Amino acid sequence: MRETSSRTEDHIQILFSINLTEYLDIWDVDMVKQRHEVNKQSHHTHLYASDHLIVRRAQQFQMKITFNRPYKPKEDKFAVEFVIGASPQYSKGTYIPVFPTEERQSTWRGQVIESNDNVVTMGITTAHDCIVGKYGMYVAVVTRYGIRRTRRDPNWDLYIIFNPWSPGDSVFLDDEEQREEYVMNELGIIYHGAYDDISERAWNYGQFEFGILDACLFIMDKADMPLTNRGDPVKISRKASAMLNSRDDEGVLVGNWSGDYIYGVAPTSWTGSVEILLNYASSGGLPVCYAQCWVYAAVFNTFLRCLGIPGRVVTNYFSAHDNDGNLKMDIILDDNGKVDRNRTKDSIWNYHCWNECYMTRPDLPEGFGGWQVVDATPQETSDGMYRCGPASVAAIKHGQVCYPFDASFVFAEVNSDVVFYRRDKEGTLQPVKVNTSHVGRMVLTKAVLHDGRKDITEQYKFPEGSPEERRVLEKAEEFGCQREKASVPEGDVTVEIAALEVQLGDDFELVLEFTNRSSQHRTVDIYISGSVVYYTGVPSAEVVLKTPTVKVDPQQSKKKSVLVHSKDYQSELVEQGNLHFIATGKVKETGQIITAMRLINVAGSPRVSEEMYVTVEFTNPFKFRLENVYVRLEGPGIMSIHTKHMIGPGTTISWTERFSPRRAGTTKLMASLDCAALRQVYGETEITIQP
Repeated sequence: MRETSSRTEDHIQILFSINLTEYLDIWDVDMVKQRHEVNKQSHHTHLYASDHLIVRRAQQFQMKITFNRPYKPKEDKFAVEFVIGASPQYSKGTYIPVFPTEERQSTWRGQVIESNDNVVTMGITTAHDCIVGKYGMYVAVVTRYGIRRTRRDPNWDLYIIFNPWSPGDSVFLDDEEQREEYVMNELGIIYHGAYDDISERAWNYGQFEFGILDACLFIMDKADMPLTNRGDPVKISRKASAMLNSRDDEGVLVGNWSGDYIYGVAPTSWTGSVEILLNYASSGGLPVCYAQCWVYAAVFNTFLRCLGIPGRVVTNYFSAHDNDGNLKMDIILDDNGKVDRNRTKDSIWNYHCWNECYMTRPDLPEGFGGWQVVDATPQETSDGMYRCGPASVAAIKHGQVCYPFDASFVFAEVNSDVVFYRRDKEGTLQPVKVNTSHVGRMVLTKAVLHDGRKDITEQYKFPEGSPEERRVLEKAEEFGCQREKASVPEGDVTVEIAALEVQLGDDFELVLEFTNRSSQHRTVDIYISGSVVYYTGVPSAEVVLKTPTVKVDPQQSKKKSVLVHSKDYQSELVEQGNLHFIATGKVKETGQIITAMRLINVAGSPRVSEEMYVTVEFTNPFKFRLENVYVRLEGPGIMSIHTKHMIGPGTTISWTERFSPRRAGTTKLMASLDCAALRQVYGETEITIQP
């Protein structure tokens, strides 16, 4: 009896072993993830510094599965399973099984491209709206005893990002040159300065550098963004506009416009996004110090391009920041025509940088897709958080400011009027001059595939004074945007401040030209105020105040010069080195108020030399010592490097760094020098790396 029982157990074990070997067993999986292989080449992800497979959605990719025997389509049943998140569910799109046969398909399509001996090459096409992020992958075989599934292997993880090459994706951009610029280009140019004295700085977006893709996904994790929202570029860009600043959600960058950067890096010192994003991610989400608008926009651009959303940095010259939420920038004058700075609260930024990202807008009527404004600079709250956009550029141009998100705010940034009010002794405000063309003077972005500028002002607004512009403003008023409608009579005396270039340390003459178009003599009591201002238009210190009286003959013009000494402004200069002059006055004979404004940029910067070693040189031109001087160097293929120096008066530092480029091609190296006494010192050089 005991012998029979033993033989029966052996028989059962043999049967069980035979039954399992009838089914497929997974020996190996090849994700075809090498940079030179078909997946990364066809999906335009070969530049990412990652050992994992990175593919774009709505486009087929390949993987090779090695079984223990040849695959038999009529007998064998297996699936490739993709999961994302902690609790994957098919109904939420976080668990996706992909089958090799047409008879059974899920939201992602699968097919056997080739079966050779024991190796099956699978083609997998993800859904056009699938979640963007990092997926785990398993292979599961169906047996009569249940499902045989591979163990978790991090080497099989893959990233799925947006696909501007696919017509099915909501970020599809139907222009190859624009895709090369707005998705693939790692280097950018950001414009600043003034509209009549444009400055530019190169920026290393570094969207393909090691760790940047993980850092961008970490930002969405830090925001607790639901996975089900991470396939929608509208929701992702809106969430990112909040998370790139730290005002209310422990986001990436701390804003600082004070001029005191002792606890962090001065905004003018950054040369790229890589160091910022890696620091944020590696610290577990500790905000990085410090940023101003162009830094927010540049890092946001890295985020967009890294995830596959076409993006570009845009600069608006004379950008309105109106605390009242209307279309008026109010400048209050006293009864004599002098600016009342205590009552003038609105500010006009010399320039302001934001981003545009390209996507469809299924939540808006047809025609309002395409470029969308998003802005991470914390200016005003939107739905309770410091964020802005996405706002349709087409909606802004046509005055459809009722559409989400924040179109009315952006509309005001490019369309506000500058209104001068005279405040009498009783406190009554009377408009005395309206300037309709000062704000939104020019909107620039980098040109496609070369380093020139592209003026995109006409994408935001119709020509000043055109019938189309009047209709747009009337449309915006229908949605609650208030304008100054009072009729201000045109006077017979005007004043203009001539443009000029000023180098740091120069004395210069400010020239005002008065024109009398009447047939009588005119006498003008004029107030000339010159202030050092931050680029946000906020005054730091008044350095010039002159009150001449000017007499102008009938039908004549007369120039009046005011000498400005460097000793009056140099010690007060803040970063960006801007002087803002405003002339306001009263014509004695008529009581007419006249006004003029001029922004003057104080410039000067060194250059950088290059070769296998890059050398940064700087000579201290001042008679005092520069302390705690930080020099930074950055470019694609090398990490940001910084050193600390002290530079004596009249002495020169020369700092040489050896670097090993990671890949061939033309690129740029950027260097910046920063200390408390001297900001905005910057240089760049272009280099060509041979294969």
